[in-house]
Amino acid sequence: MRPVFDPSNVHRLKFTGAVDADGHLLEDAGLWERYIEAKYRDRAMRLARDAEGLEYLEIDGKPSKRTRKGYPATLGRMGQTELEAFVPHPDKTYAANMPYGACDPDERLKLLDAEGLDAAVLYPTLGILWESELEDVELSQAYCRAYNRWIAEFCRGSRGRLVPIAHLSLGDPEAAAAELARAVRDGCRGAFVVPFVWNGRAHGDPAHDAVFRQAVELDVPLAIHPAFEPFKLRSARFTDGHRLPLLASVTAADGVRHAFTTFFDHGTFDRFPTLKLVLLESGAGWIGYWLDRLDGVAEATYIGAKAGLRSRPSDTFRRQVYISGDPDERTLPALMKLYGADRFFWASDYPHPDHTGDYLQALEAMVDGVAAPDRPGLLGGNVRRAFGLS
Repeated sequence: MRPVFDPSNVHRLKFTGAVDADGHLLEDAGLWERYIEAKYRDRAMRLARDAEGLEYLEIDGKPSKRTRKGYPATLGRMGQTELEAFVPHPDKTYAANMPYGACDPDERLKLLDAEGLDAAVLYPTLGILWESELEDVELSQAYCRAYNRWIAEFCRGSRGRLVPIAHLSLGDPEAAAAELARAVRDGCRGAFVVPFVWNGRAHGDPAHDAVFRQAVELDVPLAIHPAFEPFKLRSARFTDGHRLPLLASVTAADGVRHAFTTFFDHGTFDRFPTLKLVLLESGAGWIGYWLDRLDGVAEATYIGAKAGLRSRPSDTFRRQVYISGDPDERTLPALMKLYGADRFFWASDYPHPDHTGDYLQALEAMVDGVAAPDRPGLLGGNVRRAFGLS
């Protein structure tokens, strides 16, 4: 039985006007069966149990290789550090371990009220797991459409406080562009893609221009969000790499960094000078080194001459890119001074267990170090402008 929610036990942010740029839902695991087109229903993603009674995802009728032995039950354990909480057991299920506000819009609004937050931009949980195991392009588009229908409906009655973001799969760019248009008409305020494409094409490749063109025409941002990635993309540098969780923690966002950089290699920002790109859940501290390096190469080497960029990467960043930082990042105030105070968000990652549970206290400490005129933007103004929120 879930504990009764007590708002007095929730830390309330001392600042006003805050918007969580990357909150998550533990979406209804049955949504794909209900919202997918009938022709795909028998191949819909769903939760199943193994011979030991432990939950796992079933993707396209096959057991997931990544979410076995009760893993779904751990997805909402933010702030829990006791190893016992993560030991699998048949009684530990995805639904039974949902924290408050993870799968109910009214609960999420009450949680935002208790935290003193104006709004939250929402991304999925199960929805960032399946694409690493599904190579079927047509079914991938159907999975995205099903989720997008559900998330638009989930947020519909929140008066703009719960912000739906569509999931796109780049395996079929024309289909993804069409789905972006449909999802925005349905209420989504932008879209996200994962950091890989099964065909190996770089994100900035002109093959994806239909998606970029549609985003520009609709004036909505496109975000890159980390996700489970295919095994073949894992680094083979160390034979025991899969047993090094701290290494995995700091390299998990490499896909986002690499995908972002291909927008320069392919001149994507030059082709679409009003495209808005959002980098999520990758930290923000790395962006200083990254832009310094890109500027140096672009301006002073033959490599940069080959790229033929019309402006320095750092200037393009200041014009077209937004990035979210974790509340406990101490370098964010300095980066805001260097690369534009209007380019940075904060994000909670609620309720995922790989981020700190005291994110509001950490956010207060970080914002205290930001120049007073720049605080409203970091807290929520930059997100509002990027996603066109009122």
